[in-house]
Amino acid sequence: MRRFLPRSLQGQMLLAVALALLVAQGIGAGLAWRAQTERESNAIVHALAFRLIGGGILRNGNGRELRRPGGRKPRLARLISAEDSPLRKNDYRNEAMEQKLRALLSDQGRDVAELQVFERKLDGELMRRFLPPNVNMEDVRGVRRARKMRVVIAASRLEGDDTWQIARAMRAPRDPHFLRTLLMQTVLIYIVLMGAIAVILRRITKPLKALTARVEAFSANPTLEPDGRVEPQGPVDTRSLIAAHNAMEARIGALLNEKNVMLGAIGHDLKTPLAALRVRIESVEDEEERAKMAGTIEDLTRTLDDILSLARVGRPSDPVEPTELSALTASVIEEFEDMGEPIELGDTQRVVLPVRATWLRRAIRNLASNAIRYAGGACVTVAKENGHAVIRVADEGPGIPEDEISRMMEPFERGDPSRNRGTGGAGIGLTLARAIAEQHGGVLALRNRPDGGLVAEIRLPLS
Repeated sequence: MRRFLPRSLQGQMLLAVALALLVAQGIGAGLAWRAQTERESNAIVHALAFRLIGGGILRNGNGRELRRPGGRKPRLARLISAEDSPLRKNDYRNEAMEQKLRALLSDQGRDVAELQVFERKLDGELMRRFLPPNVNMEDVRGVRRARKMRVVIAASRLEGDDTWQIARAMRAPRDPHFLRTLLMQTVLIYIVLMGAIAVILRRITKPLKALTARVEAFSANPTLEPDGRVEPQGPVDTRSLIAAHNAMEARIGALLNEKNVMLGAIGHDLKTPLAALRVRIESVEDEEERAKMAGTIEDLTRTLDDILSLARVGRPSDPVEPTELSALTASVIEEFEDMGEPIELGDTQRVVLPVRATWLRRAIRNLASNAIRYAGGACVTVAKENGHAVIRVADEGPGIPEDEISRMMEPFERGDPSRNRGTGGAGIGLTLARAIAEQHGGVLALRNRPDGGLVAEIRLPLS
């Protein structure tokens, strides 16, 4: 059900207003219909009461017209007297009308012993009751129209009187255009109201959409130029939000720039004395001691490079370029093979993606180095799987305990608690590889192989 509902703010608001308007119109239509029915019922009751109370003024004892204007056809009587009630067994008595009519008659001082109100079509038998004497039915004015309408009959018998006074009132046909008028009114309200809401929502959602695109772009690349920021627009609340985001973006950019300057200074200040030390140890006569010192300096230099690279991964300087991942991976493996390392390139598929080749090369190199260091070798493959490009480094080593896999990707965490480069280094390689994968919108995943060993995968989306 949810997939058929609109996901945007504008769509959800328009749907909510449309449903609310539909419910309101439905309730309004019901109330209007009820009010119309109530007015019609009251009008009929008052007409019946008027005829029962004052109908005898212009009629003789049996309820017939005393005199009609010359030249006019006779018409059906509206009040007659009879010895019996016209009520039949299958007639449905309208108790609500009976109560209203009894109250009106009582207010006029007429004590009603019996009162019957019912409705049915004006059939031949009932019509003959209301015909003037010695008059042909076809000569009566309005008889054709009366045959098409329903008639409400009120039969009243007063206290101490056996004669029934029978009054009739025609129920006028209901407005045939009521539903059409209501429908046209609803459509007009929909057009006006929904149009106004759509315009207002567009003023809100359009700048929000632009702001969302800017946030996503800034999240992927914090080096974006300030010229691309969204100008405050729309209602005052939206303007305030955009202005606050622009201020935050400017502050973040300034902090990142300050960090880069600081890191450059740290790198320069640390690498210079390390280089001087490297030169000075050449004067050490003991070759074994000199080698140890050189190895320590090399460890410090590499650790410093890893730390600086991890700090800079959020603001890369090299551009994103279309790169063939199989060729990139093969070049990394060739470097290890040239050094005689036990690593091989397995099956690969051609995959071209826009990446930062220098950084992705470093991530592959880190995974391969870990496999060689801890497992003594690895096999690297490149494949397309489920909409992703997968660079997979598989080894046959001891693997990693399941409860420690997530910890191994944190900075300065490693399986070997020592900081010896020969057994594991500073523990930044996996952290840097994960950061590089996330920088490209992908993930780094580690899992143990069922038959032993570890699989490290860099999964990058193809689109």
